[in-house]
Amino acid sequence: MNDIAIVIVTYNSGEEIGHCLDSALGSASEIVVIDNSSSDQTVSEVERRNVRLIRNAENRGFAAAVNQGFRSISSEYVVLLNPDAILRSGLEDLRQQCSLPGVGAAGGKTIGNDGQSQAGWMARRLPTPVALCFEVLGINRLWPRNPVNWRFRCYDLSLTEMTPVEIDQPAGAFVMIRRDAWERLGGFDEGFYPLWFEDVDFCCRLKKAGLKLFHVPAAVADHAGAHSIRKLPLGLREIYWYGSLLRYASKHFNPLARRLVCSSVVTGSLIRAVGRGWKDVAVYWKIIGVARNVFVSRQPDPESFS
Repeated sequence: MNDIAIVIVTYNSGEEIGHCLDSALGSASEIVVIDNSSSDQTVSEVERRNVRLIRNAENRGFAAAVNQGFRSISSEYVVLLNPDAILRSGLEDLRQQCSLPGVGAAGGKTIGNDGQSQAGWMARRLPTPVALCFEVLGINRLWPRNPVNWRFRCYDLSLTEMTPVEIDQPAGAFVMIRRDAWERLGGFDEGFYPLWFEDVDFCCRLKKAGLKLFHVPAAVADHAGAHSIRKLPLGLREIYWYGSLLRYASKHFNPLARRLVCSSVVTGSLIRAVGRGWKDVAVYWKIIGVARNVFVSRQPDPESFS
């Protein structure tokens, strides 16, 4: 426990953060909360507990806040924990897995509000160009059991045993990362703003660096999910998600694959815009503009997403 720290990034998490902190107290040598300029009771809830709080004057985004957390502590093993997650177990199983040679990160098992493990979310493979195309075109909603989506969400793996399983992408809501791995990669990419795909990008870079990632079923947390996202207007959610997806495609896919994803985003946006009001049409028009820029090899500008 002495070499384990917990970093929690909050944004208007007042209803959730107290339960999260209460479950985490005693599990690590240090707990740090990075608050991205919450306007609710988040800060007062944190201040009631014996943890360190770093308050940002503005919303710096999830990736930047995570990097702040890493820089503020010295522990070798750092757990990223969402404020809507409640620990059911200790963290030693994650630490044991992360301490093995060649391992960069390990994620735990998350339990949803229905009492079931969050299969398809808590452990995934890295998204392929085809997987992202199926997602943005709505194919995964119409045909969720298609082989591309099935493989991407690791439904072909047995995650019910207690033995750790090597995967590509543990959920960023409950994951332990080795400090030396974070330093080797230069931290999270803060260009993913304000959220989405920054953890996927980090996992992808870990894999490219030759490091392994694991799912550790013995480490368990309840996880409600999407507590901050639901407070954002739907249009902003769409812009942020598509913008971060396109940034990921621009970083990790070859030109042909990147353009395939961009074309799918444009097609999917046009389909979704049909029959919508002018505000929704304006949102999808902005998304189409970002996709057009990435198609011709320019990086998406995070400031254009707001």
